[in-house]
Amino acid sequence: MNRSFSFPERITAICGNNGTGKTNLLDAIHYLSFTKSYFTRMDALNVRQGKSGFRLEGVFEVNGQPEKTCCVLRENGKKEFSVNETLYEKFSSHIGRYPCVIIAPDDISMITNGSEERRRFLDSLLSQLDPGYLQHLISYIKIQQQRNSLLKSFADTHQQNFELLEVIDHQLVREGTPLFEKRKEFLVSFLPVVKQLYNNISQQYEDITLVYDSELLQDAFGSILAANRQKDLWSQRTTSGIHKDDIDIRFAGQPFRTIASQGQRKSLLFALKLAEMEVLRDKKGFPPLLLLDDVFEKLDEERISNLLYRVCIENKGQVFITDTNKDRLCKHLEMVNTTYQCIDI
Repeated sequence: MNRSFSFPERITAICGNNGTGKTNLLDAIHYLSFTKSYFTRMDALNVRQGKSGFRLEGVFEVNGQPEKTCCVLRENGKKEFSVNETLYEKFSSHIGRYPCVIIAPDDISMITNGSEERRRFLDSLLSQLDPGYLQHLISYIKIQQQRNSLLKSFADTHQQNFELLEVIDHQLVREGTPLFEKRKEFLVSFLPVVKQLYNNISQQYEDITLVYDSELLQDAFGSILAANRQKDLWSQRTTSGIHKDDIDIRFAGQPFRTIASQGQRKSLLFALKLAEMEVLRDKKGFPPLLLLDDVFEKLDEERISNLLYRVCIENKGQVFITDTNKDRLCKHLEMVNTTYQCIDI
């Protein structure tokens, strides 16, 4: 099935019942921005039933110039990605070309779940800002996997090659330390912005604190690996390092995720994403694409209006918003006095 859409207005409302494909349209934009889906890990899961692959094409305007971007998943499972007919050798080279921020219902897990979701958010943002960061991250993940495999082989074979482990540890430190330094430097300015935005959204001051939490704040990475070697041998995995970093969020001194209300959690999610938008706009020189997927559920009317004013009026970038309730969305867009296009799916 082939579908094509054009978006002449800066604001696009996408309306329809659940299961009609609203989220798929947003995900297609995300695919062309990040070379992958936001919602699924495997490309094959996005192939239409009965088909053997897919093709996505889009035209982006960058600095007044159109760029044709294409993503193809072939029958053999091979994925190709190109801009203006030029294929990428490394997909990572595309990240940051079309800065993009997405907010989806399941993103609340970034607030309520463990540290992995918050690291993924931070890594995605920094990778759009700094290609060098992304390359260090890719290498770090690969070396960490090699180290874990080596530790497991020690247990399986009852033979321990500590010289090889030392070599891998050195490589892990080489790739991980720049990631730590970049995170630490970035979060010094980013987290206060998140706090300010949270209080603006809440329309009152609340005692919330956000702090970068990393073992490397206490000791050098190499020393940490050495100190935890016996623990790693027993666990058969790398138990310490920058892959354990977190953003520690507290409310009145208590863990935020355990005592915050549903509204407070959603307000913090919006604050993190709006701060991401601001940083991308400032660093890139133009606002990122913003994709809002069914974010208005369980929000009161005032919060919906406040959010739309901020993303549609104060933000000058292109915005795509999905909602099952067309009347509600159109009413609020008219209330903030903005022109928009509405697509029924």
